[in-house]
Amino acid sequence: MYFTEKGKIDHMPTQSENANLFSSLHVKGNPIILFNIWDAGSAQAVQEAGAKAVATGSRAAAAAHGYGDGEELPLDLAVANLKRIIAIVDVPVTFDFESGYGKTPTEVAQTVTQVIEAGAVGINFEDQIIGGDDTLYSVEDQVARIKAIREAADKLAVPFFINARTDVFLMTNPTTHNEAHLEETIQRAAAYAEAGASGFFAPGLRNAQYIEKLCDASPIPVNLLVMPDVPSSTALAELGVARISYGGRPYFQLIDAFKEAARKALAGN
Repeated sequence: MYFTEKGKIDHMPTQSENANLFSSLHVKGNPIILFNIWDAGSAQAVQEAGAKAVATGSRAAAAAHGYGDGEELPLDLAVANLKRIIAIVDVPVTFDFESGYGKTPTEVAQTVTQVIEAGAVGINFEDQIIGGDDTLYSVEDQVARIKAIREAADKLAVPFFINARTDVFLMTNPTTHNEAHLEETIQRAAAYAEAGASGFFAPGLRNAQYIEKLCDASPIPVNLLVMPDVPSSTALAELGVARISYGGRPYFQLIDAFKEAARKALAGN
């Protein structure tokens, strides 16, 4: 059941209401924290921990189903998993769409329609070419793909949150990150925003000065990925970040603990 602040039972929020709520949680300097999940059980656990929204992580979801990352998890299975997640929680759910399960704008529009119809309020959508030898789509090609997603969402009358991800920093050695990488990232943020993106995700970005410059320059809220050498969540908020994601770390931390417990049990301890 859904409850108002006064405690009275109210209507369950619609997909559009959840989408608007999710968008409103992206506040520069007061970021939404997304402790990424992979199935209905983990989604329920994170909601019970106090999450305002839940987000799938592609790597974790794939691993939990016995697949590798990089769209190896079949789309029909990924969508079925998404539906189970949405059915078990009351908060908005956003889906890691990877590179769209398609290359052309037409293909991506068709696949994202399945995601929207499943009930998701948003997606992560990356510009890395799956199987493309660590290459990115050109700005022009990715803009066309984002526009196709926005048009598909508009046809379904859902204010869908497109979190446009660039892998400029993720795909380069951190010791080589420089102003040229930052400039390309800022250019992509502007282009993706104009194409209809709602947020901008730059995983792999670690340098505090670059993070602040990106947050100042981006016309849409900036999302960062928690990594061992990334500034703390408090510091990221002070730098202007509006969304913080944990990616596959929660799943693999849990699996490591599970394997250790299994080793002890199998050893008779």
